[in-house]
Amino acid sequence: MDLLVLLGVGLLTGTTTVLFGFGGGFVTVPVVVWADSALGGEATRAAVATSVVVMVVNAGFATAVTPRRTLAALRGGGPLLLLLAAGGAAGAFATRLAPPALTHWAFVAYTAVTLADVLLRPGFLRPRGQAASSVPPRALPALVGAPVGALAAFLGVGGSVMTVPAMRRAGHPMRVAAALANPLTLALSLPAATVHLATAAPAVADGTPVGLVGLVDLRAATALLLGALPVIALLRRHPPHIPDRVHAWAYAGLLGVVVAAMALSGP
Repeated sequence: MDLLVLLGVGLLTGTTTVLFGFGGGFVTVPVVVWADSALGGEATRAAVATSVVVMVVNAGFATAVTPRRTLAALRGGGPLLLLLAAGGAAGAFATRLAPPALTHWAFVAYTAVTLADVLLRPGFLRPRGQAASSVPPRALPALVGAPVGALAAFLGVGGSVMTVPAMRRAGHPMRVAAALANPLTLALSLPAATVHLATAAPAVADGTPVGLVGLVDLRAATALLLGALPVIALLRRHPPHIPDRVHAWAYAGLLGVVVAAMALSGP
């Protein structure tokens, strides 16, 4: 039953990767917490690590099949990508040291704050570039890379939760903002995944490790990816035509669902 649920969530993850730039974090963390409930307080830490590995593969594959003309918006973004990677490694190390309950409730709090931000602060539901089409979208400043990478890796949410709203307010339509979130997520999640895989696995009460490689549940990650990758390939080849405003509201709605799911699964 767990495997079927994970495959189903993988299908959803593939969809959110293409439509919203969510490589896995917001969708996979709650379900892996549930699947690894035998780990008790360590379940959130394992879920974050597993989510990061799923994000590496999903974001990497989604980036590879994204049109080059879309990725051209990141031209000259090397410093941003390097700082995202450095922040991702730092955030993964912090996850090893933080109490599991802190990681869990920080995830809930940050998601709730992001939801309030996209709903209440101007610029997300109708970005600047749509109000004045002659004004080109702004580039993300490189200095945001380190804090974004660190927080995203610490919580296991990926880069989309911060970069999609930022790129919307810089003037990009949702379709482009979601596509650009994938290479940014890849940059921060790859070093973070390396750290998680090299970390000693937690043990249950009798001292026996619970099927993890480092902090990563590879069984859950494999099931999620088996569901996600075909969907990513299909939606990149045949992208759905969603009105931009509807697309933005759907992003906000997904955040609301994740806040509720994580709050209800709290330790």
